[in-house]
Amino acid sequence: MGPRIGLIAGSGDFPLLVLDEAKKKGLFCAVLGVRDQASADLERKADAWGQIGPGQAMGAAAFFRDLDIQQVLLVGKIDPALLFQPGILDEATRALWLALPDKRPSTVIRKVIDFFSAQGLQVLSPEPFLQPFFCDEGLLTASGPSRRALEDLEFGWSLARTIADLDIGQTIVVKDQAVVSVEGLEGTDEAIRRGGRLAGPGTVVLKVGRTLQDLRVDIPAIGLATVRSLAEAGAAALCLEARKVAFFQRQEAVALAESSGVALLARKG
Repeated sequence: MGPRIGLIAGSGDFPLLVLDEAKKKGLFCAVLGVRDQASADLERKADAWGQIGPGQAMGAAAFFRDLDIQQVLLVGKIDPALLFQPGILDEATRALWLALPDKRPSTVIRKVIDFFSAQGLQVLSPEPFLQPFFCDEGLLTASGPSRRALEDLEFGWSLARTIADLDIGQTIVVKDQAVVSVEGLEGTDEAIRRGGRLAGPGTVVLKVGRTLQDLRVDIPAIGLATVRSLAEAGAAALCLEARKVAFFQRQEAVALAESSGVALLARKG
């Protein structure tokens, strides 16, 4: 990656994990945090720090250009619903928005990547930083799902993969072999809660990657907040796709799942 790297940081723990790892490698790390999304801890650890709104692509490019940085990573979550708020887009980003064939989050991010490339910024894949967080196939909690939960997981697996490849969402909630919730712009955790509100306790959740997953565009992931959502919804189990869905805060999340009676497992695609 070279001696200097930039991070455009959204919410969640992944930006901090990437920053720590990059610093261990001796890289100069300039972090541009998305306002009201990025952790305040990033400023303390970064070699250079700035903040920007979620629709300010030109300002982001200028920030890194001024620091002579040519390679950047997009890390962390940015609520895509923010882009629909009036007045949030700068002139360059608004032009990109109006030129989009559709407004799916992946389409938006790919267009932003193309814009940064035209500005001399190469957007790198975060895959080297993700390897410790991918799970091998198998049971992740001490106890496995019930027979009923396994039947629902089996029913939902191919549906989840299809919906992910259609770029609709990468999470579905199933109960009694019926899909009760599909992830949209609200994200994984709210889709889980919505499924619980609609179907009551005993739902199962499937979180998968796309067949062709560009990690520059989207990192399917779960973490401690996801397990909290499972517990709140009274979910019975969550199955994630092995080696494709990152599992952050795994130790704490597994402990919470076990104390809440939620089975966690990983399955190959």
